[in-house]
Amino acid sequence: MILMIDKTIKKGEENIMKNVLTYGTFDLLHYGHIRLLKRAKELGDYLIVALSTDEFNKIKGKKAYNDFKTRKEMLEAIRYVDLVIPENSWTQKIEDIKKYKVDITVMRK
Repeated sequence: MILMIDKTIKKGEENIMKNVLTYGTFDLLHYGHIRLLKRAKELGDYLIVALSTDEFNKIKGKKAYNDFKTRKEMLEAIRYVDLVIPENSWTQKIEDIKKYKVDITVMRK
């Protein structure tokens, strides 16, 4: 079960709070990762990180040094990150955007 704290402030029907979503493996966390997360958070109010699962990394041909649980715990300890969700497939992005009412998606080049 995912519990999100609703910090939304409404003005008429307009949602003032902006939800931001980014994706990645975030293995061997480094300054570049922190900078990306900080900049993503600056674009909105609530930062969601979709973290590639170990199974999805295998599909992508990636091998992470740290397992999913460890990478998730590291991300959750970062002050810019509000929620970490699993990324299980290439096709889940549209559903994530709808489910979490995402306003901005940040993708790394």
